[in-house]
Amino acid sequence: PLYFELDGTFPNHEANPLKLENLNDLCAKVRETGADLGVAFDGDADRAAFVDETGEPIGSDISTALIGGELLSREPGKHVLYDLRSSRAVAEYIRECGGIPVRERVGHSFMKATLRRVEGIFGGELAGHYYFRDMYHADSALLAVVEVLNLRWHKGVPMSQIVAPLLRYAKSPEINFEVEDKQGKIDQLASRYSDGAIDWLDGITVQYDDWWFNVRPSNTEPFLRLVLEAKTPTQLAEKRAELESILGHPVDH
Repeated sequence: PLYFELDGTFPNHEANPLKLENLNDLCAKVRETGADLGVAFDGDADRAAFVDETGEPIGSDISTALIGGELLSREPGKHVLYDLRSSRAVAEYIRECGGIPVRERVGHSFMKATLRRVEGIFGGELAGHYYFRDMYHADSALLAVVEVLNLRWHKGVPMSQIVAPLLRYAKSPEINFEVEDKQGKIDQLASRYSDGAIDWLDGITVQYDDWWFNVRPSNTEPFLRLVLEAKTPTQLAEKRAELESILGHPVDH
């Protein structure tokens, strides 16, 4: 256990496992103790992030794919939801496991409603929310931990080896930009990347064969949030610089 003493001032670090700096202590402890796995919860324990045995954080989109695969091994052919910020590897892996991937916009109200509508077995978001049919279509971080432990047990190899086949692309974290005219900037992106496949499920997503990006507005703050993915780290860096030339300088948030 790390920081199990309740203290609303959060003296050790912010209780947000989505920020990688908040996982530093957990990563170090996993390496120090030779643990098989590390788990970090947020403040009210409805989100979880995982760390492999080398102390390397596992993206929550990758965790979504892995948990979905574990559940599909018991009930093949079911729908598994993922949010549109997730790696392309997620949908690919769900199909490889005999499931039907369903892409949904960000937000637990959308995820839960769609999971119920398509009679899906499971869904996950990049923020670390994991939704289960057998938990009344609601999220449960603890059940996600149980299924990751089941996965580790069934595979019988270290977590890093389980994760490795899904690390197929180079992907950015969510990057924030302070933008007053959010819709104007999105329209500018639509014009600049009009040769790509564009959809408007949540903000704008533009897809090409070898890379894609999503830019969506925050509902509560003057931010646009960018996620992009490419075939190689070099291409990712090039496309990120290209998008930043349009969106401006990222802000730390």
